[in-house]
Amino acid sequence: MKHSKIVFALFCAVLFCTGCSVSPKQPVLHDFGLPVLNSMNKSGQRSSSSITVDAPTWLWDNRIRYRLLYTSPTQVGFYALDLWIAPPPELFEQLLISSGKNWNYSLIIRLQEFEQQFDSHDRARVVLRFSVEAHAEGNNKKAGTQEFYLERSTATPDAAGAVSGFVKLTQQAADRIQGWLTGLPDKPM
Repeated sequence: MKHSKIVFALFCAVLFCTGCSVSPKQPVLHDFGLPVLNSMNKSGQRSSSSITVDAPTWLWDNRIRYRLLYTSPTQVGFYALDLWIAPPPELFEQLLISSGKNWNYSLIIRLQEFEQQFDSHDRARVVLRFSVEAHAEGNNKKAGTQEFYLERSTATPDAAGAVSGFVKLTQQAADRIQGWLTGLPDKPM
């Protein structure tokens, strides 16, 4: 009898200690970080530019995509327990709108690639490819079009590395778009 009580107590202790790992894990939702609190430009004026981000249908879900280039370069995988809080095109659009930058143009952005790519089991990078079409404010004349391809090695080859890599990469994309816009001619095409 004493032996069965000890076994039962040990069983309960093990069950209690592993209770956290036995229960099903809940997905973690990610975004690109805290937005700028306002969309005022440096002069205190609210930017009247519009920004629209579009993408192919496969990028309009909230799963974090990855590709194992070293084993299956045509297969797309998704992290099960890490998700974007919204689809990447929507997050990117909100990041640009809330960036506080004065764009001076209406922008149409076409997101073409947004995924983590593994070159080996322990080495990954995030990739962002998109095009930007700038239109002069107040009319629909195109001022210019530019393709962008950005990539960044991830600190870790996992979902956490993908998320932190994309936070930095999308901020870099906003800076690159603004740099390109400042070089456009004053007169639209």
